[in-house]
Amino acid sequence: MSEHVLVVLPHPDDESFGVAGLIALKRKAGVPVTYACGTLGEMGRNMGSPLFANRETLPLIRKRELQDACRAMGVTDLRMLGMRDKTLEFEDIDLFADRIEAIIQEVKPTLIVTFYPDHGVHPDHDATGRAVIHALKRMPAEERPVTYCLAITKNREDVLGAPNVILDIREVAETKMEALKAHRSQTEGLIRQMEEDFKKGVPQVMNWFETETYWHYQWNE
Repeated sequence: MSEHVLVVLPHPDDESFGVAGLIALKRKAGVPVTYACGTLGEMGRNMGSPLFANRETLPLIRKRELQDACRAMGVTDLRMLGMRDKTLEFEDIDLFADRIEAIIQEVKPTLIVTFYPDHGVHPDHDATGRAVIHALKRMPAEERPVTYCLAITKNREDVLGAPNVILDIREVAETKMEALKAHRSQTEGLIRQMEEDFKKGVPQVMNWFETETYWHYQWNE
């Protein structure tokens, strides 16, 4: 089976903060990547620094920023699911999983990346992770693709143990920075400080551009 990565996350910028290194490494190796993004982050509070968006213009701006970020990472298959920001926890999980399952059946991924349910911090993150796992549980265990999960809760290692996958992303650090910069309405102020800290070698910031960590989903079946 040919290698193919499917990333399923709820918001524009989730992919750049959490998965840009993995995506860039895969694209550099010629592996196709499909990104299914649940919403346009239209309920977000960040409007640029200095301000250049408002509640009416934000969805179009976030859509363009998402496309720019995908271009920076080399992702050519972007699926925008058109769901409503900050409401995913109220979606019918079977219907949500149906949409993800349809993409799985179409692109036949060998690797899926999403949020680890209950370790996403944000309700949309957890809802997306649950829907992906729900869709995968419908499949025979031997046919499921490898599943990497992002876990960002403070107690993640107490519950899940240490991350199973630690990626060295230094060779694509510049790509990750460009993807983050593409999300101007959310990151412009943050990036300025991040670039200064990067030059100073601040450990917390250096880690953003040197390593990405993931957990294999624990099926417990």
